[in-house]
Amino acid sequence: MNRIHPLSIAAMPCSLQLHPPLAATICSCHHKQSHQPSTTTTTTATLTRHFSLPCWTSLPDTVATYHIRTPGPNQCCSAVAQAIEAPIETVWSIVRRFDNPQAYKQFLKSCRVIEGDGNVGSLREVHVVSGLPAASSTEKLEILDDERHVLSFSVVGGDHRLSNYKSVTTLHSSAKGKGTVVVESYVVDIPVGNNREDTCIFVDTIVRCNLQSLARVSENLGRRRETLSS
Repeated sequence: MNRIHPLSIAAMPCSLQLHPPLAATICSCHHKQSHQPSTTTTTTATLTRHFSLPCWTSLPDTVATYHIRTPGPNQCCSAVAQAIEAPIETVWSIVRRFDNPQAYKQFLKSCRVIEGDGNVGSLREVHVVSGLPAASSTEKLEILDDERHVLSFSVVGGDHRLSNYKSVTTLHSSAKGKGTVVVESYVVDIPVGNNREDTCIFVDTIVRCNLQSLARVSENLGRRRETLSS
C-alpha cells in the first residue's frame, strides 16, 4: 500500500482530521513497512487487482473467499498485509482475543465485553485514545475460526464517523514456514463530506499501524517463548 504520503493525513477534510501529534505518529507507520522477496501467487495476483497488496505477499487459494467483496455505492474497501517473524500460533494467540484488542491496537485505551463470552455473536465496547475523530465503538464478533485463523468483526454502534465498518483478518504461514503473513481487509461507508480516497487513506493507515504493532508484540512474545523453552 504505497500510495500514502506523509502529508496525506494533514490534507484530509476536517471531519477526519487528527490532532497534529497523533497525525505525526500515524504517518510514521508508512515508512516502517518491511520489504520481502516477491513470491506472488495466482490468488495474491487476484487480490492485488482489488487491493494494492505488497508484491511480496504469498497467499493460499482460500484467502479470496474472505477478502474480496463488493462495496456499496457509498462505500470503500481496502486491505493491508503485514509480514511477522513469529509462528502463526503465536500471532493468532494475540489476534483471537476479541476481549483484548488493545494488546496490539495502540489507538485503543480500553475494551470490555458487554454481551457474550468472547465467542461469535459477542459484543465489545472499545474506547479510543484522544486525538482520533472518535470516542468509542461497539463491535460484534462475526467470525472466530481457530482452525483457519480467521477473525471478523463489524461495528454496530458508538461515537465515531465510520459507519457500517466490517473487518476481516486472516493469518497465513509464510512461504518459509517460520513466520506469518497477516491480511486485514475492510469495507466501510464513506462519511458525508469525504471521498473514497480520503476515507481509505485514513483507515488504511490506522490498520497498518495496528498490524505493525501486532508484529512487534508477536515477535517479542515469540522470543520470550523460545527463551523459556530452551
